[in-house]
Amino acid sequence: MNKKKLILTLLIFIVLIGYAVSLVVRIVQNPTDTFVVEKGDISLEETLEGYILREETIVQGENYKNGIVQIKNEGEKVSKGEAIFRYYSNGEENLLKQIQELNEKIDEALNNQTTIFSKDTKTLEDQITSNLDKIYQVNNLKQIEEYKKEINENMAKKSEIVGEQSPAGSYLKELMTEKQELQQRLNSDAEYVNAPIPGVISYRVDGLENVLTTTDFNYLNQDFLEGLNIKTGQMIATSTESGKIVDNFKSYIIFFSKSENAESAEVDSTIKIRLPSEKEVQATLIEKKEDSDQWMLIYQIDSGTDELISYRKLSFDLIWWDDSGLKIPNEAIKQDEKGTSYIIRNRNGSEDRIYIKILRQNENYAIVDNYSSDELVEKGYTKEEVRTLSLYDEIFL
Repeated sequence: MNKKKLILTLLIFIVLIGYAVSLVVRIVQNPTDTFVVEKGDISLEETLEGYILREETIVQGENYKNGIVQIKNEGEKVSKGEAIFRYYSNGEENLLKQIQELNEKIDEALNNQTTIFSKDTKTLEDQITSNLDKIYQVNNLKQIEEYKKEINENMAKKSEIVGEQSPAGSYLKELMTEKQELQQRLNSDAEYVNAPIPGVISYRVDGLENVLTTTDFNYLNQDFLEGLNIKTGQMIATSTESGKIVDNFKSYIIFFSKSENAESAEVDSTIKIRLPSEKEVQATLIEKKEDSDQWMLIYQIDSGTDELISYRKLSFDLIWWDDSGLKIPNEAIKQDEKGTSYIIRNRNGSEDRIYIKILRQNENYAIVDNYSSDELVEKGYTKEEVRTLSLYDEIFL
């Protein structure tokens, strides 16, 4: 019984070996994996961390301890001399409370009037009603503010007329005079800060504006930058004491790399950088130097500064190059004894060797082109060996 089992096991093993050998032979003779040639894009990318530098001018007034009231929003463009923010007045909260209380008293006094006033009063009331209707019909903030200003002016005029014609006119005049005095105090105590230069206003101030300067870059190296302990992707906190004007035309990104592409990069050459938002911006290499066993590269970016303004250090994709053309997988490419690259094309069951030029190549794909007849003859091939790879050809992997 044991001998029979052993013989049966050997027979099964021999049959399996035979099947495996025949399967390998079939695959070698008739490969099953193919690829259809199409036009496509390939690129060579490297994910890195970089430091963001920009031209920044700190703007701060004398009353910085009072806190900021923003006139211009974060990221808004401003002109030289334009008011960008103000500081809260001393006792502003209490003054605003008193003004609000006076407004309520003035409204109450006006509502209690029964006297029919002049045509001027009726005209002012119509203008106030018209502007109130307009406010609810527009979405433009600037227009809304203009309508509100007109309403306040017309209400003040109406109050003056009513005050003069009303038996309680002296009381209304007293209230309005008191309100005017409070408003004057509010305005006189407020410190307005203007933009010293044109650019973009930002309230994200971290104290590194005068450390990471852009006048020259000789002070930069990896030890210095790492010593700043800046966290990757962390947004700069908003300041309540000062703002800054940022050059919105250019910023700089500094990174370190050991790659061959970093080593071969030349000053004034351009690449693409993919920001965290997936936006791709063009960057120009303006400075390059060795730092220990790696390269420090400084690129100038002329767009996308609005996205970079909130950060000091970012993770990004550096696109060393991208290209397009006939795209094929690297696993379809072979080399002959002369070192010439070729692929095997399958056309109607006929297999042909086609020699190709590799124009660009990354880890997975290559952009290729055909040799001319003269080029192949010069390399030692016959004219009968000259064949052309075309769009939608089927090639073996």
